[in-house]
Amino acid sequence: MKKITIFLSFCMLLILSACSGEASKDSIKVIKFADAGWDSIRVHNSIAQLIIEEGYGYDTEVTSGTTAATVQSLEKGDINVYMELWTDNIKEVYEAAIEKGNIVNVSTNFADNSQGLYVPTYVIEGDAERGIEAIAPDLETVEDLAKYPGIFEDPEDKTKGRIIGAPSSWAVSEHLETKLQAYGLDEQYNYLAPGSDSAIVASLAGAYKNGEPWVGYYWSPTWVTASYDLTLLADNAYDETIWEETKGTEFPPNDVVVAVHKDLPTQAKDVVDFLSNYQTSNELTENALDYMNENEAEPVEAAKWWMKEHEDLWTTWVPDDVAEKVKKALQ
Repeated sequence: MKKITIFLSFCMLLILSACSGEASKDSIKVIKFADAGWDSIRVHNSIAQLIIEEGYGYDTEVTSGTTAATVQSLEKGDINVYMELWTDNIKEVYEAAIEKGNIVNVSTNFADNSQGLYVPTYVIEGDAERGIEAIAPDLETVEDLAKYPGIFEDPEDKTKGRIIGAPSSWAVSEHLETKLQAYGLDEQYNYLAPGSDSAIVASLAGAYKNGEPWVGYYWSPTWVTASYDLTLLADNAYDETIWEETKGTEFPPNDVVVAVHKDLPTQAKDVVDFLSNYQTSNELTENALDYMNENEAEPVEAAKWWMKEHEDLWTTWVPDDVAEKVKKALQ
């Protein structure tokens, strides 16, 4: 009876171990990526997933959520890879996670990005071909918006202008609200935090099509900044102390990194070696996003097109045998 009990206990341990998940500290079957809600991270996810699945033989999944939720999941190990972590947008959380050793920065995806408040260039310069006159020729900086609330009128509150912000679930949205308060623009403008990136784009696209004034948050690299003629409003030179206190400067230099959970280097060293070589740029990323927009393509389709166009680049990230497997899969 004792032997039967021991045997049954052993079987139960095996069952519980099997149910505990597909990953241990030493191995992993499914590598999970973060999707925090914008197109460029989805394209980079797709590029990395194609290489990891076809070249290294792992399965992959994507977990969607807000920036805060996905970063927290990365710290816990529920997500393994974050292909586009905008470090300075979540500086305190990021630095704390790095210091604790919960996540590891393995490479800089790109560092030549920009973000802030944009207007269509025709607002400042006009567009003779479209018959649009310049209506704010002296608009150069964020603070200059104080002169023009009537131009950017809020259709729901005609006593103020409207600034389109970032979705409230994004860390940058709070930064923008604080920035507007620092410049006193909250007295002249209503701040609208749309529900999603697509809502920002829809708002901009509608205004742009009709040659109407628009001011709002965006960033590069995106297909939006690649496709539309936009002007990024200048801001005070970045000063860390002022930024931390009031956000009354331009956004800080923002390395966009590839980060992994602390266990992944042990679980999948070959994959982390590949991710450590992963490096693109603003322009290279916008190539894929522009293709995605013009062809109404899904991120994975844009990733495949991009990999065929830039084979000379991504093949340097991986060993020759892995590159051959991936190239064959892309045919």
